[in-house]
Amino acid sequence: MAGGGIALVLLAAGRASRFGGGKLAASLCGMTVAARAALAYADVAFASRIVVCAPNTPILPGYRRVPLDPAGAPLSRSIATGVVAARKEGVEAVMIALADMPLVPRDHVGALIAGFDGDRICTRGPGPMPPALFGARHFAALEALEGDRGAGRLLRGAPGVSLDADLAIDIDSAEDLARAKNLLGTAG
Repeated sequence: MAGGGIALVLLAAGRASRFGGGKLAASLCGMTVAARAALAYADVAFASRIVVCAPNTPILPGYRRVPLDPAGAPLSRSIATGVVAARKEGVEAVMIALADMPLVPRDHVGALIAGFDGDRICTRGPGPMPPALFGARHFAALEALEGDRGAGRLLRGAPGVSLDADLAIDIDSAEDLARAKNLLGTAG
């Protein structure tokens, strides 16, 4: 899969308060949740791979670790931190992805890249969601986000690639982790 001038920004610095902490290091069918999430992006030739992380974020080989500062800052700060790091590398676009979404299939990532026209494209679940691609013209807006909301408002009206609700699960609770284990067990 070609990634060209696209940086992958994997957000992995959340507090995991609903999970009780440490969700990205939780075991999911023999791997950490974060490592399983990273599998979806493994075959893409991204210009760079950045993980916005907390001190307890599991090591992901091949990713440049960029610490969230201050630790525990809201989601908007994670996005801005990753985009700033990607901008410094001179990329033309960023794919924003979440390390707590371990069931996103590789072909979905490929469809997002194939459908990307240089502006923006998102995953369509219950609404626009990550993974999502943003062209460089959106970098300033991504860096200016505030609060504990993502970039959803920037994705209004963007084209999207549908993702089944079971595959769009993010791990926020022990119940979510159990559901993901069950889904992986039934998938093969």
